[in-house]
Amino acid sequence: MFSVIFPGQGSQMIGMGEELYDKFDIVKNLFKKADETLNFNISKLILEGPKEELDLTINTQPAIFLISYSIFHVVKNEFNLDLNKAKYFAGHSLGEYSALSCAGYLDFSETLKILRIRGEAMQNSVPKGQGGMVAVLGSKIEIIEKILVDNKKIFNAQIANDNSDGQMVLSGKTKELQKLIETLKVNSVKNIKLPVSAPFHCDLMSNATKIMTDELSKLNFKNGQNKLISNVTAHEIKDLDELKTLLIKQIENRVRWRETVINMIKNNVNHFIEIGPGKVLSGLVKRISRDVKIDTINSVSDIESLKV
Repeated sequence: MFSVIFPGQGSQMIGMGEELYDKFDIVKNLFKKADETLNFNISKLILEGPKEELDLTINTQPAIFLISYSIFHVVKNEFNLDLNKAKYFAGHSLGEYSALSCAGYLDFSETLKILRIRGEAMQNSVPKGQGGMVAVLGSKIEIIEKILVDNKKIFNAQIANDNSDGQMVLSGKTKELQKLIETLKVNSVKNIKLPVSAPFHCDLMSNATKIMTDELSKLNFKNGQNKLISNVTAHEIKDLDELKTLLIKQIENRVRWRETVINMIKNNVNHFIEIGPGKVLSGLVKRISRDVKIDTINSVSDIESLKV
């Protein structure tokens, strides 16, 4: 059995999707529709840059979704491969929106609009420079959780992403993260300060939660074709009400990607297909299990070699 997975922020690059854009009218049409929907030339930004603009969260989120959605529909419509035979769809953070849209829970235009709003809300929740994220490498989650609890009077930081065995990302205020980094060094835990300007997936995103609670209530969700796995619970989403609730909770809660992959494997998934730019999730899945097949799909040759 296979699952389809969709990447989140950090996978973007200038020129992503260009080969498919040049080759397939369906992609050109989706790019054109995205420009019209957003009233903004996101096509030009994706294909030509500049990178610093593409890297702005407000632009990154709809851009990565557009590429993932385009690849998905090229696979489906140009190569007649039915990815909706997948047991599960899942995505990392904003990738969850790619998953639910490709599975038919929300239409293309509404997904673009909500991701632009989500990106802006998350970016603006904390003044620039006052929050950030730190990647922790080579440590177990239990060790990091203990460090956070033992030092809660000294600094406040939260696990934002539990990505794979030995790879986590923590969020917090810039000053608090500096104390965290010092404590990690004392405990011989390798860490890297990430080049992001906001502390995603922690309680500093509370303003974004308020905005998204209001905006998500306006959307026209439908019952989709595939089972979705939630970032918040790492389990299957039961119904549309739970989907909306979990999308709101996702803003401030940990992305449980490691557990998500483990739970899919426990439910007989032995093949993961990553749809979108880059191959970040494929690398994470490989770290979690060496016993599954992984395909990364973002070019014509990738699609031609895909078997489902």
